[in-house]
Amino acid sequence: MTHIELTTPRTLPPTNGYSQVARVAAGSRLVWTSGQVPIAGNGEPAPAGDWAAQTRQAMQNVGAALAAAGATWADVFKLTFYVVDTSALPTVRAVRDEFVDVDRPPTSTLVQVAGLFRPDLLIEIEAVAAVAED
Repeated sequence: MTHIELTTPRTLPPTNGYSQVARVAAGSRLVWTSGQVPIAGNGEPAPAGDWAAQTRQAMQNVGAALAAAGATWADVFKLTFYVVDTSALPTVRAVRDEFVDVDRPPTSTLVQVAGLFRPDLLIEIEAVAAVAED
């Protein structure tokens, strides 16, 4: 087993693009990110109403947070998405797939919310990762 095992047991319903279970090896260093929104490091938001651009910027922010903690996308075993409209799931999933290993996707939760802290924001993403300790 690598330091993260991702599976979908046959006893659970089949999934579309995520794993049902993550098991992390003892001794791994855990990393949690705060929810990342589609605002670049310079304070500029991604274009209002553009699901792909907003998801991509939020995922890039998650990647930057992971890197700051010494983690990579390969270390992510859990993603949580907060969206203002679940009908955007196909776009969110397509952009997410630019960042994660689609053959070994992390566990995932998607929650529809009434709104985020700014009305122009459509998505917020959190990640949990495990880094193998040498």
